[in-house]
Amino acid sequence: MIFKNILVTGGAGFIGSHLVRLLVDKYPDTRIINLDKLTYAGNLANLRDIEDRANYHFVKADICDYEAMLKLLKDYEVDAIVHLAAESHVDRSIEEPFVFAQTNVMGTLSLLEAAKTVWQKEDNWQSKRFYQISTDEVYGSLQDNDSLFSEISKYEPHSPYSAAKASADHFVRAYHDTYALPILISNCSNNYGPYQFPEKLIPLFINNIRHKKSLPVYGKGENIRDWLHVEDHVRAIDLVLHKGIVGQSYNIGGFNEWKNIDLVKELINCTDRLLGREEGEDMDLITYVADRKGHDLRYAIDSTKISKELGWKPVYDFPSGLEQTVSWYLEHQDWLDNVTSGRYVEYYEKMYNNR
Repeated sequence: MIFKNILVTGGAGFIGSHLVRLLVDKYPDTRIINLDKLTYAGNLANLRDIEDRANYHFVKADICDYEAMLKLLKDYEVDAIVHLAAESHVDRSIEEPFVFAQTNVMGTLSLLEAAKTVWQKEDNWQSKRFYQISTDEVYGSLQDNDSLFSEISKYEPHSPYSAAKASADHFVRAYHDTYALPILISNCSNNYGPYQFPEKLIPLFINNIRHKKSLPVYGKGENIRDWLHVEDHVRAIDLVLHKGIVGQSYNIGGFNEWKNIDLVKELINCTDRLLGREEGEDMDLITYVADRKGHDLRYAIDSTKISKELGWKPVYDFPSGLEQTVSWYLEHQDWLDNVTSGRYVEYYEKMYNNR
């Protein structure tokens, strides 16, 4: 597939900014439109290196604003949407479920209806793509150590976040089945890497180790997650967008399972070493706290389908990927400080207002 105008929603966020950068670099003749509401997790400083590229355009808007989405799709003649915009932090969803339902469900529905309305009027509308980026959390929790989530695994979401993402996925499939909207879906495992907002485990703990603050671990730290480097993820997204089969879903994982407590210890060792401290010096920062409500025990993705059909496989092994990630945050302490202090908001407000 060749697209003239690709819309990335949530393009100022963690995964979104990596994807926007990849698309802008790889497809210089394609206009890449970054749509972001610029909530707390959106940071235009993530894209400073490409903000002046001729094929990059930023639009500040809310996906829940249906009329704005209609206008945007028409004005920019969008022929592919990669939908990443979402509230994504499970802890926040437990406290603010209405916010997650509004953004993740109604925002997705707004985009779907706008795409259907605009694209159905065009003769070649089956060459368009609506690509929903989802999560492995929609599948619920694996109860044994041998099973993996596949594309046909049953949806059993347990948190308000995963319930909202599951509902959005169902709406996307419904628009394909009911209106023949050309859709794609992928479900990924936990991402890590540069530019992740430091409410998530890895950047939060790197920053806490840096300042010798406590490292709160839920329960006994026995919960297991599959970790995927964000750059491997966005390469997979690129493949699915351009080569995936309409109506299909693809699971994207790192074949890289870690118990939370083991990951934290690995992170401490790596961060201490790169800070010039004695390796393991900060193990005493680990603090066990009450478990999260509805905390799923284990997630693990089977990526066989995307590997066999599209030729994707992760490039990063976890030790080198983790060290690259820790190094990045330690080398970009100004980025961390600007985000944790809230100063980054000033940057993107100034950038947006000057355009």
